[in-house]
Amino acid sequence: MIYKHKVNYYETDRMGITHHSNYIRWMEEARVFYLAEVGWDYDRLEELGVVSPVLSVSAQYIKTTTFPDDITIDVEVEEFKGVKLKMKYTMTNEAGEVVCRATSEHCFLDSAGVPIRMKKQYPEFYGILSEAAGK
Repeated sequence: MIYKHKVNYYETDRMGITHHSNYIRWMEEARVFYLAEVGWDYDRLEELGVVSPVLSVSAQYIKTTTFPDDITIDVEVEEFKGVKLKMKYTMTNEAGEVVCRATSEHCFLDSAGVPIRMKKQYPEFYGILSEAAGK
């Protein structure tokens, strides 16, 4: 799924390039967009008492970006194991060059912090993520 982001001036550092921390923010924007597009936005999840904390983030910075570059983020489910979700992000610039490859891992918990059995409690959502992961 494709998400678009335009680099903002405030996202650049003193050297005029995008500060590395912003790529992680863009990953979150893309992930939130992805979930909304498949019908399971964060509002819906939170109303159901589902939280999805970040377990890990990894990024390989390949080329710099700067204001006002248009960044295309291809976000997809790389792996889904029922409780744990791994998302993959490929970010490209206007020339189609890869600027960053990244992943984020998440889990699904109830509001008390207990892992949720997605297949049993939310079979529709489980099916969407499983299919996206190629299961």
